[in-house]
Amino acid sequence: MKHVEKYARGYFMPPETSLKWTKKEYITEAPTWCSVDLRDGNQALIVPMNLEEKLEYFKMLVEIGFKEIEVGFPAASETEFTFLRTLIEQNLIPDDVTIQVLTQSREHIIRKTFASLEGAKKAVVHLYNSTSVAQREQVFRKSREEIIYIAVSGAKLLKQCAEETEGNFQFQYSPESFTGTEIDFALDICNSVLDVWQPTAENPVIINLPATVSMSMPHVYASQIEYMSDHMNFREHVILSLHPHNDRGTGVADAELGMLAGAQRVEGTLFGNGERTGNVDIVTLALNMYSHGVDPKLNFDNIPAIISVYERLTKMRVGERHPYGGELVFTAFSGSHQDAIAKGMNWREEKQPEHWSVPYLPIDPKDIGREYEGDIIRINSQSGKGGIGYILQMKYGLDLPAKMRENFGYCVKNVSDQQQKELMPEEIHDIFMKEYVNINQPVELVKYRFTDNEDYQTIVTIRSGNELKEIEGAGNGRLDAISNALQSNLGLNYSDLVYKEHALETGSKSQAVSYIGITAANGRVYWGCGIDVDIMNSSVKALFSAVNQMSRQSAN
Repeated sequence: MKHVEKYARGYFMPPETSLKWTKKEYITEAPTWCSVDLRDGNQALIVPMNLEEKLEYFKMLVEIGFKEIEVGFPAASETEFTFLRTLIEQNLIPDDVTIQVLTQSREHIIRKTFASLEGAKKAVVHLYNSTSVAQREQVFRKSREEIIYIAVSGAKLLKQCAEETEGNFQFQYSPESFTGTEIDFALDICNSVLDVWQPTAENPVIINLPATVSMSMPHVYASQIEYMSDHMNFREHVILSLHPHNDRGTGVADAELGMLAGAQRVEGTLFGNGERTGNVDIVTLALNMYSHGVDPKLNFDNIPAIISVYERLTKMRVGERHPYGGELVFTAFSGSHQDAIAKGMNWREEKQPEHWSVPYLPIDPKDIGREYEGDIIRINSQSGKGGIGYILQMKYGLDLPAKMRENFGYCVKNVSDQQQKELMPEEIHDIFMKEYVNINQPVELVKYRFTDNEDYQTIVTIRSGNELKEIEGAGNGRLDAISNALQSNLGLNYSDLVYKEHALETGSKSQAVSYIGITAANGRVYWGCGIDVDIMNSSVKALFSAVNQMSRQSAN
């Protein structure tokens, strides 16, 4: 690409090696989650939520299980201020939920923020100012010392206002644009704020280290977090928090490695909504932990319902391939994937293993409110016999023989290819019923009877065109006798009957299903299926269906 020379790495490595996090295999417990949907996510919407919408969204976040929720920037607009006052005055905040508000380190904004918090049962006041080289040089044009003064002045005013305001307050500080800040300076400014606030075990302070703009690979961010964690004043009384954005598409990886490096808290949004490429996606983070057997302490057992509310209130859309939540993320169109999933699901039903291990499915879709039918396996011209057979089995109780599944698979793929569309389960079922089940043309079964049960002699009445006639045969079994009658009287030549049967439950009525495959002289196998309340009748109908398949296709 052109002009690559104008770009340089704008981040800073820690002044010492900070790689203890690399020795940890996985995250062992959930962090404290803080949803910033109602601030970061809301300010990123083309049309921000109104009061009623914000109240509904807040209620959903509480139901999901968030114990910390950033409700806005109350000094920024009247809607934000009114929303916060409504939550407090109408007692809409559960006792175990802490609200959080954001304020710049500017006196009039801090004072208005505390005015909005009057009477709050518990609130985090989140103070920030920007610290990066680019912000200091280009926006504020201030020295390091002057930037520290802004932070310390704000920290002192927070203490004063907290003492003067009715409510219960906890403090949080963010060196905004942390990832573009020299690490030694980021440490200096955080420690200067901590020296003002003097955190204790009873009143800990949150230090939040945001990837306001993601600038490095995730391992660099993790090393930065570890260094800060190792050298921060009052560390035992500091809750170390992350706020990753997703500019490089690594927001989730940044958060996961940051937690390995010592972070105890994560700020993010549902499905990653937020400015530019968005915030870290808490749904993905939480369910990644869930897939490792770690309880994320959030309730995502009905993702479709959450998505419905999210999309309606934000006017945003969860993409089809979005991890866990996307419509297609558990869906297989590929034949090999479908076959592996179908076999894995059958194996699981047979073996009842303790742990989930189905190929291509990192978690059980049902655990987050997704259905197997229509969600996991969907059919188009790329699909295979395994997936098509699985849909018939799971949704309609039809357990086709393996070779018949292959035969039917080609039939369905041809229909999908010709129509150039995905086929729904009911369409697949309709194709099967039309092409294989109880086929009575060109030879229609009218009735049959056996004249000698020991020798299995039979008389079969058939209709071919407008002609009704009786044919006779004998064999070593009832079905063999009828098959011999068809072959000797209709000039048919086939062998190697493949037979399978099972019961089919349809509501309160039980029916029998039979499948028969016959091999023509040219080696081609033709399949038929019979369904009837009587098992013998279903077998005979399956045979006639297979014979009619052979007659039809031979004529063509």
